[in-house]
Amino acid sequence: MIDPRLEKLASILVHYSLGVQPDDRLRMISWIGAEPLTLAVYREAMRAGALITVQLRWNELIESLLREGSDAQVSYISDLDRLSAEYFDKAVFIGAEQNSKALTTADPRKSALRAAATRPISQRLDEREAAGEYTWCYTAFPTQSSAQDAFLSLEEYEQFYLSACKIHLDDPVAGWREQSVRQQRIADFLMAHDHIRIVAPGTDISYRCGGRKWINADGRVNFPDGEVFSAPIEDSVNGVVTYSFPAIYMGREVEQVRLTFRDGEVVEAEAGRGRDFLDSMLAADDGAKRLGEVAFGTNYDITHFTKNILFDEKIGGTMHMAIGSTYKATGGLNESGVHWDMICDLRQGEVYADGVLCYKDGHFVLP
Repeated sequence: MIDPRLEKLASILVHYSLGVQPDDRLRMISWIGAEPLTLAVYREAMRAGALITVQLRWNELIESLLREGSDAQVSYISDLDRLSAEYFDKAVFIGAEQNSKALTTADPRKSALRAAATRPISQRLDEREAAGEYTWCYTAFPTQSSAQDAFLSLEEYEQFYLSACKIHLDDPVAGWREQSVRQQRIADFLMAHDHIRIVAPGTDISYRCGGRKWINADGRVNFPDGEVFSAPIEDSVNGVVTYSFPAIYMGREVEQVRLTFRDGEVVEAEAGRGRDFLDSMLAADDGAKRLGEVAFGTNYDITHFTKNILFDEKIGGTMHMAIGSTYKATGGLNESGVHWDMICDLRQGEVYADGVLCYKDGHFVLP
């Protein structure tokens, strides 16, 4: 028997997030451990008339590749992968973390090599998404490993997950639509301004975004969701940002990250732990030293840092910045095989738009 809460979640993913229509070519990529939700989504997508291809993955494969693979193997991208980037109309990714520390000792050079190799695929999917040809959504099924990372029991983590997805509401879709309206007001305000300055403990950084699009992330791409994001003008980022939470990427955890930007580029990088990995990612390619994304988290149902970026970048009262690749839909130009989100707590911070206070202590205070 499928948990009715998962059936409810599957319905939201298929109809609200992806908008599946009859004959849509739907790609389902599911990690081992997410079988209950995978089955629920599969059944709901069948009822919607989708033409479904299911692919199962498990983390040990990428672990083996980075540990034992030659440079040629790590860099290998098959013709099938390239075809998939052109073929499918929609995709849903269902993660299920079994061991978040599995890649902790992987060779940073190989991690950077893999990121560079997959860059053309991600760029092509980004282009198709911006052109309205491709829709995707990612969620993460609760596991013991993810609960442990969040310092919660599995039952507590499941409740946290469902609450963040608004499954506790009688009509979750109505809840997401209400959040969408609130976020669109923020996005519209930011699009009407250019110079953004962020001040918080250890942070005083500014960037320009005039002419760029601020996107309302309201559950269509990530689930749960809850952010507004854009891309800064590439050479406009100046100042210092101290990230309040550990920065996690490709299974590696870097603590106490502090980056200094000058004219858009990282000129100094510090870390309390994991400095070698941070340096290797910044050196991965020409675009890795620049920001590809700037964003504000707006999901106040996510109050707990979990070490899972799906949730953490959306914590209400935070902002995040991603070094590396941009999302084409924002109008950003930076290209990279890296896209690494890092989170800064603004619950003791302020944001100014063209010199006017618009955000204080974790909340927007719009005129």
